[in-house]
Amino acid sequence: MSDPYENTPERVFAALPPAQGQGFARSWWGQAWLKALEDATLDLKQLKTGRRLARAGAVGAVSVRPGRVTAVVNDRDHTAHRADVLLQELSEEQWDRFLGMAVERAGHIAALLDREMPPHLVEDAATAGVELLPGLGDLEAECDCDAWDHCGHTAALCYQVARLLDQDPFVLLLLRGRGERELLDELQLRSVPQAGTVAVRQETYAGVDAAEAYAGGEILPPLPEPPAVPAEPGQPPSLDTETDPAPGVDPSALEFLAAQAAREAHRLLVDALRAGHEQRPAEAGLTPAQDAVRLASGRPEVSVATRLAEGSGRDRESLALAVRSWDYGGASALDVLETDRPAEGETLARARAALESAWEEHERPVLRASRGRWTVVGGQTQLRLGPDGRWWPYRKERGRWAPVGPASQDPATALALADGRE
Repeated sequence: MSDPYENTPERVFAALPPAQGQGFARSWWGQAWLKALEDATLDLKQLKTGRRLARAGAVGAVSVRPGRVTAVVNDRDHTAHRADVLLQELSEEQWDRFLGMAVERAGHIAALLDREMPPHLVEDAATAGVELLPGLGDLEAECDCDAWDHCGHTAALCYQVARLLDQDPFVLLLLRGRGERELLDELQLRSVPQAGTVAVRQETYAGVDAAEAYAGGEILPPLPEPPAVPAEPGQPPSLDTETDPAPGVDPSALEFLAAQAAREAHRLLVDALRAGHEQRPAEAGLTPAQDAVRLASGRPEVSVATRLAEGSGRDRESLALAVRSWDYGGASALDVLETDRPAEGETLARARAALESAWEEHERPVLRASRGRWTVVGGQTQLRLGPDGRWWPYRKERGRWAPVGPASQDPATALALADGRE
């Protein structure tokens, strides 16, 4: 009997190591995948089981082919189950519309070549009638444990696929029916200009009178895509010259400040070009003490770090803790380190509900709450509740509470990170 998948493109990904404290999806397309799972799953207990299995590294090698992703998932008792998640392939007509849309904009092709799936590519595809990302109910489950809906095994597989999608959005495109090489070859073929294209383009953009252009502004061709953002910030010129600096001028400090200015400008530019940036509130300005920590996160030489510590009213150890917090979450994480605000109202109610649901009753640790800080009784770990309801993991080190990871919506995940179990 012939194998129905004999000529089907397939990619097999080795089993991923246990998730070390981070969320299962950092990219927005990975998060969209998980949202489709969580919206469709009726049993939240199965989602929780799936997260636990995936986080523990219980998902084996993952096979991805058009319409189906498969893996063996081991239960906590080491019983192995084959889990499959199905997603409908795009039709030939839908692929034709998607490819035609993609070649109309150089930015779309460049994004795919960079293994990215920017929101505007997905939005333009949807406008063309092609839904790349799964929606409510699109992820169907099959498992040999005989569950009729998503079970812990298929949920674990979905969480693992989200990690794969973070690394490579072509996983999703293969699920929708096209392998990477086939897709890129087709894009390249469609991108080759046809005879006469140059002449037509020159005639179309020959230029018009300024008054006429202003009057007909709504019918002019669209502006070209903005240039690509550099992958890294630029480097300032070296100030190490044969000329002695002026009195009071520290060339190494100036070089450091110039490098940090370029780094911050690059960050702001990348953030400004993200989809939905205009909908987000403007960042609050930093205080001098906060800005000193931001600068110190650039790992300056000892003399500059000492000046930053003194200028911000900290000793070197306090500055190191502040930089550690900044690296995990910027100004929000620094505020949680240095300010103990009581949780109030709805935030406190959500926090207590999250603590209640994060563990089984017999597994729940005993926490002593003091304003926004929740310490494990008899232990060396602590959760700190941020004003946005997220939990920050802390551990006592050399007599001081120190952050040990980024914030999490799930207190169990944060506490596992604080314990060093993630």
